[in-house]
Formats: sequence, C-alpha cells, structure tokens
Amino acid sequence: MTEHQNNKTTIARSAAVVSIAVMCSRLLGLIREQVFAGLFGAGFAYDSFVVAFRIPNLLRDLFGEGALSAAFVTVFSSYDSNRTREETWQLASNVFTFIAILLSIISLTGVYFADSIVSLLAPAFSLVPGKTELTEKLTVIMLPFLIFISLSAVVMGILNTRGHFFIPALASSFFNLGSIIGGTTLAFILPKYGQPAIVGMAVGTLIGGVMQLGVQLPSLYRIGFRYKPHINMTDPGLRKILKLMIPATVGLSATQINIFINTNFAASCAEGSVSWLNYAFRLVQLPIGLFGVALSIAMLPLLAKQAAKKNIQEMRETMATSLTMVLALTLPATLGLIFLSEPIIRLIFEHGLFTAGDTFETARTLSFYAVGLFAYSANKVLVPAFYAIDRTRYPVIASFMAIALNILIINFTIEHFQHLAIALSTSCTMILNFFFLFIVLHRKMDGFPLKSLLTGFLKIVLATGGLTLLLLLLLPILENPLNGTKISQMFSVLFIIGLAATFYGLILHLLRLHEATLLTNKLWRKIRGG
Repeated sequence: MTEHQNNKTTIARSAAVVSIAVMCSRLLGLIREQVFAGLFGAGFAYDSFVVAFRIPNLLRDLFGEGALSAAFVTVFSSYDSNRTREETWQLASNVFTFIAILLSIISLTGVYFADSIVSLLAPAFSLVPGKTELTEKLTVIMLPFLIFISLSAVVMGILNTRGHFFIPALASSFFNLGSIIGGTTLAFILPKYGQPAIVGMAVGTLIGGVMQLGVQLPSLYRIGFRYKPHINMTDPGLRKILKLMIPATVGLSATQINIFINTNFAASCAEGSVSWLNYAFRLVQLPIGLFGVALSIAMLPLLAKQAAKKNIQEMRETMATSLTMVLALTLPATLGLIFLSEPIIRLIFEHGLFTAGDTFETARTLSFYAVGLFAYSANKVLVPAFYAIDRTRYPVIASFMAIALNILIINFTIEHFQHLAIALSTSCTMILNFFFLFIVLHRKMDGFPLKSLLTGFLKIVLATGGLTLLLLLLLPILENPLNGTKISQMFSVLFIIGLAATFYGLILHLLRLHEATLLTNKLWRKIRGG
C-alpha cells in the first residue's frame, strides 16, 4: 500500500472511530434536548437557559476548544515529533496551568458582570417580567463550565496526537449524562426549595463539564503524562501556542459576534424563537459532529505531522481525501434533514410542553440550517489546515466577511422570515466561508489534486440524485405511519433512514468512490474474518 493510500485509510479509520463515539454523544445530546422539550417546551424558561448557556459557550469557542485546541495540537505534535519526552510533557503541564488560571479569571469576571452581559445579549428579555433575572442566575451557575470544558480540550489534543481518539470523542457523552441525570434529578428537587426547575438543569451542565474532563484523565495517565504544577511564560512552546491562538481568537471572535447578533435578533422575535432555533441547530449539529468534527479530529494530528516534516504533497492529498469524505457524508444528510425535518422533530421532541406548533416552526428552521450543512462541516476540516501551514489570518478574514454578510441578510429578511432569517443567514455565511477558505488554501498549498476531488464530487452528486428519487417515492407511501403513533413514527423514520443510507452507499460503491470503497472493503474483511 502506498503512503497516500495508507494516509487515506488512517483518516477513514480514525474518523470512523471518532464518529462512533460522537454518535453516542449526539444521541445522548438529543435525549438531553428531549428532556428540555418535555419539561420546558419552547418559551420562557428554555429561552433563558439557551441565552445563559450561550455565554460560556461563546467563551469556550473563543478561548477554549476552538482556538486553543487547534493551536495546541499543532505545537504539541511538533514537540512530540522533534523534542524529548520530558520537554513534551513539560509543555503540556505549563499549558494546563496557564489555561486554568486564565479561564478562572475570565469566569469570575463574567460572574461579576453577568447582569450587563445578559442585558447586552438579549435586551428584549426585559420586556417579559423575570426573564432577565432568571437568565442572569443561570449564567452565574454555568460560567465555571468554561474552565472544565477547555481543560478537557487540552487533554483531547494530547490523546489525539498520541493516536487515541475513542475516549476523547466519547467524553462529551459523559457531559450529556451528567446534564441529563444530574440536571433532571435537581430539576425535580430544587422547586421544593423555592428554586425554578431550570436551575437544576444549569447545575447539571456544570456536573457534565466536570465529568467530560474526568473521564479522559485515566487515559492521559496511561500514556505517561504526570501533571507538574508550574507556569513559565517564557516557554517557547507556550508562546508559540499563544501566537497561533491570537489570530485564531480574533477570527473566532467574529463568529461569536455573529452569534451575539443572531441571539439579539432572535430574542426580539416571537417568544419561543430562541428555543426553535436552538432545537433545530442541535439537530443539525448531529451530522456536523459525526462528519465534520470527526474528520477534523482524525485529520489534524496527521496534517500537523506532515507540516512538521514539510511534506506538502501529502498534505494536499490528505485535504482532498478529507473534503471528499465530508461531501460524501453531508450532501445526503442535508437532503435527509430537508425531506424528513418535520417527521424527525415530531418523533424526537413533540411531547410534554412541546406542541405541534413548535414542531412546525422548528422543522422549518431545520430546513434552512440544513442548506449550509456541507459548508459548516467542510470548514471544520479547512480551518485546521491553516493552523498546520501557519496561515491563521485567512480564517480571521473569512469570519469578519461573514459578519458583514450576516447583518446584511438578516436586516433584509427578518421582517418577512422572522427567526427563519437567522437560520438562512447562518447557512449563507457558512457557504461563503467555505468557498473563500477553499480558494485561499488551494493557492497557499500550490493546488489540491482537483481532478480526483472533482471526480469524487460528481460521483457524490449522482448518488445524491438517486437518493432524492428514492425519498420522493417513499414519503407519500409512508405518510400515514409518519403521522401516526410514536411507535409507527419511529419505525417509519428508521426504515427510511436505513433504506436511504443503504441505497446511497450502494450507489457510491458501484460508482467506485475510493473513499467509500475503503470503508466498505474494510468492513467486509472484518465480517469475513469474524
């Protein structure tokens, strides 16, 4: 097997491992959202929770998982390849200490200014008595989540670089377990002591963050890491990470500005709009996590090692393979989310306080989000490549371009589309980002293997066209079961998804898409071997 084929297999295998773990996490995440839908529906309490949780989430993306993770993996991979074991572990300990101190300060500052932050993020909440106050309380409870989740990202980076993917990817399942079990238990207990039930879910989020970090620590210990508390601001490794993080953080700040703008607009729409947008985005996050994030996690250590060795040709092939895999997985997922948006949301969320009207609005929102799914997932693969080649300013430029486009689209469409304008704008800005990043990366890496990428794309489009015809035939036949009891809904949705996935995979195999045959051949060998 050639080096290129071996790299393809490595990415596919690692991505498959991560996808299994991410699938567990996303399914538990859906159960978590089902709990919210049943207990709180779409309105006062859940709107408050979404905005409050968005604040540590904004900071997590700004200082934690996003900028930190990519920068840390790039430098740590270089140390792992070119430095001694002692120097590598010393860098990891230094980063741990620095991040813990920095984010503790940021969290305490956020707690102190919680009232101002909530008023800035959702000023329209003040029009509903008690809504701003509840959001402030939830914000104060959940802000320390930032510390645990960011340290968890550092541990994930170390384990991924050492070739351990499953446990780090599975760690977010423990976040969801902590949120579901701890949060639901407290949601029933706390009202007896005069606290709103939603406060229990906020505490559960904090419990989940601690569990996500804790479950990875045994694996970290097994690969030989021993934490030694110290801080050295002159450490060249730490300085390199911070140097990479600064433009990345500026770029991500643009994304957070977009989220701030979207939240502000959503809070001014009809009550429930924040909730509908959040439920829909949670669903679209499932394929993003399974495909975009999984491939990004699998690809980044390999790409970083290739960059450290200055092997540009292999980097080009790695990128082409990863992008082909993203398109092969996300285009049919987009189609499925558009065609099945209402049946899926009715099955998952429509119970308790979540009404048929909520299903209708969330389904419409999901369809608009789904349009940008391929671009959102592809960007998860493209952005780390800029870290690997030390060209971090380009994602920054793309992000600020997205702000201008986002404001423009929402302002022109919100009066007519209301909250749907926000989902539409999100998709449009992601697509713009994708084309900008792809063109720039193509130039900076002196070209991708465009012929193989285009050939793969055409095969994927043909297979997606076949899938469209199948869904157009199936949905009218199964209309009654899809609107029947929960059992008939579940079996109908699972039948359609299973048949569609099999049919699509078969077409790709017949068309001999190399990235698809790698996985099917490997699976077939395992079955025969078993």
